[in-house]
Amino acid sequence: MKRPSMRAALSYLALFAWGASVQAAPMAPAARAEVDALLTRLQSSGCEFNRNGSWYPGADAKAHLLKKLAALEGKNLVQTAEQFIARGASSSSMSGKSYLVRCAGQATVESAQWLTTELHQMRAAKAASSSR
Repeated sequence: MKRPSMRAALSYLALFAWGASVQAAPMAPAARAEVDALLTRLQSSGCEFNRNGSWYPGADAKAHLLKKLAALEGKNLVQTAEQFIARGASSSSMSGKSYLVRCAGQATVESAQWLTTELHQMRAAKAASSSR
């Protein structure tokens, strides 16, 4: 069996060292601020959040989704609010079931729809206030 050359061994070592040095990066501050604002809206909305067949108040939903955000950031899988909604706030990573949001007097909707609508409203309000 042929032994790897010194050059190949050094290349493997350099690749391993580079991989070990790659660290997870948190979201950019502006994107993180949007996610935090979205989760605060969910918490204060009076709406309920369904996860795996059980309904939870907004505060519990926020706490759960912050844990998912931390896990996604730890794996460098989320850089925007849209990515957070798609990858962490839309469905259970355990069961695959979609998360739901129900608000008094309104139809129950998937959390991705509710959060995306809220994100668009936040951005529109910010744009309107900055154009004054």
